[in-house]
Amino acid sequence: MMRLAFLPLLSLLLCAQAIGQSVQPTKVHVRGIELHYIEQGQDEPLILLHGGQGDYRSWESLMKVLSPQFHVISYSRRYNYPNNNPITAKYHSAYTEADDLAAFIRQLKLGRVHLVGTSMGAFTALVLAVKHPEMVRSLVLAEPPVHQWVRDTPDGVAAYRQFMTTIQEPARAAFKAGDDKKAMKFFVDGIIGTGRFDSLPPEGLASVMQNSRFFKANTLSSDPYPNLSKDKVKRLRIPILIITGENTIRIHKLVNEELARLLPKAEQAIIPKAGHGSPRENPQAFNEAVLKFLARLGNK
Repeated sequence: MMRLAFLPLLSLLLCAQAIGQSVQPTKVHVRGIELHYIEQGQDEPLILLHGGQGDYRSWESLMKVLSPQFHVISYSRRYNYPNNNPITAKYHSAYTEADDLAAFIRQLKLGRVHLVGTSMGAFTALVLAVKHPEMVRSLVLAEPPVHQWVRDTPDGVAAYRQFMTTIQEPARAAFKAGDDKKAMKFFVDGIIGTGRFDSLPPEGLASVMQNSRFFKANTLSSDPYPNLSKDKVKRLRIPILIITGENTIRIHKLVNEELARLLPKAEQAIIPKAGHGSPRENPQAFNEAVLKFLARLGNK
C-alpha cells in the first residue's frame, strides 16, 4: 500500500474557485437535464467526478498534471453548481448519477473512459463500471459511500448509526425547515471536523452553499445510499485504485476496507493528513497517487 509525502498546496475548498474564473464551462443536455463541463488535453478520455461539496471547478490542479497525457473532462453532477436542474424525484442516488454519466459519455462520443471519483462521484463511477463495464478503462475510487456494505458487522452498524443520527438526519430536518446553511454545517462539521464550517473563508462558504442543492436532494431521497451488489463488484476486471484519507471518519474507512476485500487485485493508497476530502485537503499527495497509478497502466 502506498503512503505518500504531504506537501500542502491549497486550503480547503479554495481550489474549487480558481478554475471557474478562467475557463467557461460548456453546457450539454442529457436525460432532460443540463450538465456543465470543462475539458483539457487530448488522447484517451478521462473523466473527473467531484464529491458532494464540489463541482467542475474542483479539479484544477489534477487537470493540469493529467491533460498532457489525457483528454481530461471535469463536469458538474446533476445538482451541483452551476447546473439549474429542479429537484423533482423522490429517489436520488449514485444510480441516478451513473445513468446521467452514461448519457454524458454517449453524448460526447467518448467511448471507453478512465474515471477518477471522490465520495459520491466515486460511488457514481463504481455503479457505472458495474452497469456498463464496456464503458470503463480504469477506476480511481476515493471513498465511495456504499454505506450498506458495512451494516452487517457490529462496528459497521455503530458507524452507520452515528453517521445517520449526527449528520444525515439532522441535515435532512434542517433542509426541510428551510435552513440550508444549518444543514450544510452538519455535513461539513460531521465529515471534515467540528468547527470547520464556521471557519470557512468567504470563498469556501460560497462554494459549499452553491452546492448545497445536491445535499438537499440526497437527504430528501427515499434511498440516498442504496446497496450495490458485492458479487457484481467482485467481477470487475479493470485496473482499480482505492484511495483512503488517513483521517477520514470511521464509516468511510470501513467501506474502503470492504471494497479492498472485494477487489484483492486493486491497488491502494493512503493520503496522509487528509480526511474524506483528500483531493482538496492534500492535492499534492492525491495527484501523485493518481499519476503513479495511471503511469503503471501505460507500462502494462
